[in-house]
Amino acid sequence: MQLEIERKYLVRVPPPDLQTWPFEEVRQGYLAIETDGREVRVRQHGSASVLTYKRGTGAQRTEVEIHIDAAQFAQLWPATQARRVQKRRYRIGTAQVVLLDVFGGELDGLLLAEVEFQTAADCAA
Repeated sequence: MQLEIERKYLVRVPPPDLQTWPFEEVRQGYLAIETDGREVRVRQHGSASVLTYKRGTGAQRTEVEIHIDAAQFAQLWPATQARRVQKRRYRIGTAQVVLLDVFGGELDGLLLAEVEFQTAADCAA
């Protein structure tokens, strides 16, 4: 298991140069979401599909990602009905990358930025 250290930010207005940054279309569905911070989800972006388990709350969480093939994703996707999101994920920046999610569907208009850090000290700074 790996430790994920990240912070998320609600963004009110997208950057004016947003369309100049690379992006991927993302389909994500949750198989399980628990009140104690555990979740299991499947995500498809580009030609890649991933099954992810996360545990914990706050800036530091345990994360396990398992790459799955398209057929496995297709088998699991129906189980996520009513717990799905669609978004366009932009990679903004060069030194410190910010992932900006621009949501569509029921969450249309929501913008969330995510920054990942190497250490808890970097995250707290």
